[in-house]
Amino acid sequence: MGRVTERRKVIRIRDGAVSTRPDTLVAEEPLEIRLNGKPLAITMRTPGDDFALAAGFLVSEGVLASAPDLRNIVYCAGATADGSNTYNVVDVTTAPGVTVPDITLERNVYTTSSCGLCGKASLDAVRTTTRHPIADAPPLRVTPELLSELPDRLRAAQRVFDRTGGLHAAALFDEHGELLDVREDVGRHNAVDKLVGRALQSGDLPLSRTVLMVSGRASFELAQKAVMAGIPVLAAVSAPSSLAVDLAAEAGMTLVGFLRGSSMNVYAGEERIALRAAAVRA
Repeated sequence: MGRVTERRKVIRIRDGAVSTRPDTLVAEEPLEIRLNGKPLAITMRTPGDDFALAAGFLVSEGVLASAPDLRNIVYCAGATADGSNTYNVVDVTTAPGVTVPDITLERNVYTTSSCGLCGKASLDAVRTTTRHPIADAPPLRVTPELLSELPDRLRAAQRVFDRTGGLHAAALFDEHGELLDVREDVGRHNAVDKLVGRALQSGDLPLSRTVLMVSGRASFELAQKAVMAGIPVLAAVSAPSSLAVDLAAEAGMTLVGFLRGSSMNVYAGEERIALRAAAVRA
């Protein structure tokens, strides 16, 4: 297993003074995901929770929907020419009877730590494969005050960020703001996959009464992963993309962006935000 952090020598310049010192950096290594023995995708990720990452990735792709769909996940031995194990290749085996769609025709198989699955931008693809429609009954309701506390709670739970300053994070909270799980990774989409994958392995999908809080922006990719896991509320500290807003509106998901202190923008699903009627102005 690769290390989460690595040390590198840097030249530090502060107010004209020059010094040399070691610096802690977040590790970034490729992970190849194979499905039933066949290469499927490569993502750049921070090592750790690799099995959960692979499982969550396959949830977002519509391959896995519940724990019984997953038979096994293993690291592939002999992944290099000399037969050693790099721990950078995993093989996911589905249970008998699980239909595997030809997802390689719908998007590129190479993903990056910054943008996730580049090239997949079809609302129709998500609409037809979602097996966990947003279904929070009775409807989940959260207050702006509760939402405003989530970024600080997420930040407080980021252990590796404190040492590197270079990791994104995703956290699941319940409707009362209690932290359920948090994962860090060099890529936001990987952090979300790790959360969703752990939920699948624990038999907790769909995540129908949770709030997903992510560092950075809310891209279409992150909105898609939330929808596929049945998450009713997605909140981000930065801006959403137009396609993410479109998907949230179509799927009935609440999307909150620019969540900073007591300020936030609600882009879709405002019915889940418990607003005081007198405070709402056009």
